Formats: sequence, C-alpha cells, structure tokens
Amino acid sequence: MSTLLDKLKLPETLKELSGKQLEQVASEVRQKIIEVTSNTGGHVAPSLGAVELTVALHASFDSPKDKIIWDVGHQAYAHKILTGRLDKFSTLRTLGGISGFPKPSESPHDAFAVGHASTSISAALGMAKVRDLKGENYSVVAVIGDGSLSGGLAFEGVNNVDGMKGNLIVILNDNEMSISRNVGALSNYLTQVSTSNVYVDLRNRVEKLVKRIPKVGTPLFEAARKLKDRTKHIVVSFKVDVIFEELGFKYFGPIDGHNIPLIMSTLHHAREISGPVMVHVITKKGKGYAPAEENPSRFHGTGPFDIKTGKPKNGKAGQTYTKVFGKTMVKLAEKDKRIIGVTAAMLDGTGLEEFAKRFPDRFFDVGIAEEHATTFAAGLAISGYRPVVAIYSTFLQRAYDQIIHDVCMQNLPVTFCLDRGGLVGEDGPTHHGTFDIAYLRSIPNMVVMAPKDENELQDMLFSAVNCNGPVAVRYPRGRGPEVFLDHELQKLEIGKGEVVFRPPDHRTAEPPVVIIAIGSMVYPSIEAAKLLEKDGVAAMVINARFVKPLDKKLILEAVKSANQVVTVEEGGLEGGFGSAVLELLSQEGIAIAVKRLGLPSKFIEQGKRSELLDIYGLTPQKIYKEMVS
Repeated sequence: MSTLLDKLKLPETLKELSGKQLEQVASEVRQKIIEVTSNTGGHVAPSLGAVELTVALHASFDSPKDKIIWDVGHQAYAHKILTGRLDKFSTLRTLGGISGFPKPSESPHDAFAVGHASTSISAALGMAKVRDLKGENYSVVAVIGDGSLSGGLAFEGVNNVDGMKGNLIVILNDNEMSISRNVGALSNYLTQVSTSNVYVDLRNRVEKLVKRIPKVGTPLFEAARKLKDRTKHIVVSFKVDVIFEELGFKYFGPIDGHNIPLIMSTLHHAREISGPVMVHVITKKGKGYAPAEENPSRFHGTGPFDIKTGKPKNGKAGQTYTKVFGKTMVKLAEKDKRIIGVTAAMLDGTGLEEFAKRFPDRFFDVGIAEEHATTFAAGLAISGYRPVVAIYSTFLQRAYDQIIHDVCMQNLPVTFCLDRGGLVGEDGPTHHGTFDIAYLRSIPNMVVMAPKDENELQDMLFSAVNCNGPVAVRYPRGRGPEVFLDHELQKLEIGKGEVVFRPPDHRTAEPPVVIIAIGSMVYPSIEAAKLLEKDGVAAMVINARFVKPLDKKLILEAVKSANQVVTVEEGGLEGGFGSAVLELLSQEGIAIAVKRLGLPSKFIEQGKRSELLDIYGLTPQKIYKEMVS
C-alpha cells in the first residue's frame, strides 16, 4: 500500500506540504520505526519521541547544506528515514546495513558521527565558527536531550558560545528521561518547568493559535515573533530563559515538541537571530506506541519485540553477566558497609537496580558524567570506603585522565566494573568495548582482570573490593556459559591464573601448543583445543584471569617445551593481552613462535555479536583453524 512517504522526494519536498500533510508524514515515520525495530531492536522510545521535532527540522532547514547535529543519536531514526534511507531502513543495525547512529560516511545528512553523549554543542560550535570564518551562509543546529545536557562536555560547549555573533541554534529536547532517570539540579529544574500548570495552560493556548493556520510557510514567521512576545513574561517567572540568556543564548520555550507548526514557527524565528539561540521543546519518550510510553526505560534500547504486546521476541532465560554483577553487589554490600555503588546514568544497564533499592544511601547515579564518577569515587575511597564504579567499557574511555591522576596515582581502592567489554553487537563502533585492556594495563598500580564465566565474575568482584588498590574487572555483554554459581565466594590470589584444559592422554607430557586465553575467550579456546586433540595435537589452555599482573610463573613454566604459544582475547590486539604476554617472553629472553588472536586495529562494524566473532576469528572453529594453518 502506497504511503505519502513513498511519494515524496525527501527531505526537500517537506517544505511544500501543509501542516496536515506533515502530521501524516510524522505518523507514517512513527509506524515505520515501530515496524522495523520490532525486528531489529534499537533505541525505540527516544526516536519515537523525536518524530515531530525531526519532521519540523527537515521542513524548516535545508540539509545537508544546513548542519543538523544529533547528540548521542538515540533519537535519530526519523532523521534517517527522512534523508534518503527509507528503502534501507529495514537493515537498521544489521551487518552491512545502516547504522543505528548518525554516520557521515553513510550519508551527507549525518553532519557528525555520534554515539556518546554531550558532544553536539561543541561540534556545532566548531562548525558554526568555520562557517563564519569563511563568510558562508547556512544554519547549524544541535539537538541535545536533557539527559545529555547533564554531561560536563555539554557545559564546556555552552561556556564557549558567549560572545558568538553568528547564528547557532541549540534545541533542548526535554523528555524528562535519559537511559536512567535524570539526576541533578538542572534536571529537577527542567522537570518543574515542563510539569507546571502555567506551562500546560500556555501550551493549550498556543495549540489553539497554530491550529488556525492552514498552511506552513511565511505567515509563521510573524506568528513566532508574536508568540515570543506573548509568552516571555510567563516563562520568565520560571527564570529558565534567564539562566540560558545569562549563558549567552536567546531563549524560546518551553514549547510542545509534538506540535509541528509551532516548532517550525519558532525555528523560522530562531534562525534569523544573530548569536546563539536555545529552543526548549517538551516531548514524550515513546510517543505514539503505548508499550514504549508506559515503559520508556525498557524501550530505550531493546531487542526485537512483538508489536501488539511490546514483549521481547525469543527472549532466552538465563542470567547475564550484568545480572550476576548486580546480585553479587547486593550480597557483598550486605556484609561490607564500606561498599558503595556508583554509575553514570546507567542504573538499569549496569544491573544496579536492586542495589539502589536495598542501599539507597550507598548508591549514587551521577548522570552522564564519567569523569566526575571516577573522581567522586576517588574521594569516597580516600575517605575509607570501597566504591564500585559500574560503567560500560566504551564510556569509561571518557574518564581516562581521572583514572590515572585521581585514582591510580594515589593507589586508591576503587573497583571499576566494565560491562560490555569486547564486542557489543548491533550498536557498532561507538559502543564496542575493544580498547579497555590496552588503555588500562599501562597504568601503574592498576590490576586488570576478566572472568571466564559468571561464577568467576562473582569471585573477581569479591576479590576486587578487598584489594587495597585500583582494580578493573571487564566482562562481556549478555549471558555467559551458564555455569553453576557458588554460594560462597572465593578470594582469588592477585595475578594467579589456572590451567583449565590438558588432554587426558597428555597429562604428564609437556604439550607442544600452549593457548593462553583471557575472559570470554577461555571456553572457545578449550573447544579449539579439543578439536586439535582430534588431530593428535596436544594443547594446554590457560585461563590467565589477569591481564595485569600476569601469572609469570605459570606462563613461563608452560612454554618451556612448547612449540607454539597462542594468545586469545576479545579486545584490540595493539597493546592488548597478547602484547602483554609477548612483553613477558621478551623480558625473559624466551624465543618462541607466538600467534595473537583478537580484534584488529580498526573500528569494528555493527552486526550480531556472534557474526562479528566469526568474522574476526574468535569462534572455536576459527581459533582451531588459525592454529593448524
């Protein structure tokens, strides 16, 4: 069945449509997002909440000449549909398909590559400065959510707009929710504004006004100017405009982010102003799809789901590493009052929900502020507590200096739990945790460990919080091998690995192949060794447990009579675990063939984790083939 979307040349012809037609476009875009993400999964609720805003943006500006920069990119699905990717949208987040995030190499309409929060204002400011230096004429628009606005980088960008003479538009998409519940003074302030009776009354009055306008076009310019004059005395009572205008912005809002004519009228006025402009829109996360409206947190980032019920498709039972981490934190905190949980706007994603409920005085969500989370934890640790900082591997990259300067230099007992260490799958290069081993193991005083399974994760966490210095525990996304979980936790000896496989027929003989694996690659390495055994080749598999310090005694003893050493890791090869083993052998003057298996020095594409592991040779069969080739 043909739709209006199918007939349009997008995004150019949006400017020719009436208000009613634009609303139809928004409805069709919303339906397309629901239809596709029900099969591919993705960031459903944020994108549904930004549909009307996106339609209004592309009906008001001339992308790609005008630059639209999306913060994080969780809300950019409508943008992709409206910028020439409608036919490809069904491939969203799949191997070889379109990315779940804005990506300049994918489309000239994606002005800046994003995936991490709070970058849009700084990037937009840079683009606007170049435009002004070259004397060119186009608009630069940054779209940032209220959650991302809590990040320090966003404020660093805001701090530099003061005094800017050229036009720069920042749209604050205020949906009262990021991945986790927003925290902090600014979030509380915005919530008061968006839920006040005065704002609701104002919005209703404005809706009646714009509904009288039959066409979207030139008349809206004058309407916006009158609207600002009429409403400013009302919103000034909240002092929101005062806050942003003191920071150098001309402020408009708050306005209804689902009212296309109103948004367009405001944008037409905003683009004529010299200097930076803040447009504050109120939207509803998950708008138009009841399950997402009712549970926006679960639909922030979800797998495939049944459209009618909203329930996950093919949901498999079993405990994920994330759940095991969360349960272990509760168990440890019950016995040790020094343990404190810290996260950066990832309460649900890191598995700390139960901990937060049980120990509210010992849990801190600091918002999208990884740097602050790290130094805050250092302050807790130097005062006698044992903070556990739970942050995805890719996001902890943002706190590298704080890890070095504030934690490791003082040798403080801060435990960093890096969920999503390794390949994360469909979210792609901005979210793969491929660099953590390399960026952590070079730091003095830092202990780096990775569990082979869920049970070992328990023991590592127990060992980490009882260590008198900084520790990083990295573990993969999803379920592990689903082993039995011991009730009593075991304290591991720091820097002590274990032999996990030796062929039965060669228990007393030195094997010609030694496989040294870390974390998620231990079990695949055991399976590869079993395949070697069928070829008559004996192989020992060592679970290193520790990237730093390595178990020198175990490794050196194992390689004495070996013909070959193979290291296996789900991480970047440059500076990674294999490099650490090579350094050890070099220091000891041991000359032996070493093959390192891991991820190449590139930004790994999106795709299912299983697909990517196969592509990069990290399945049992591929590991086996590497050893016999």
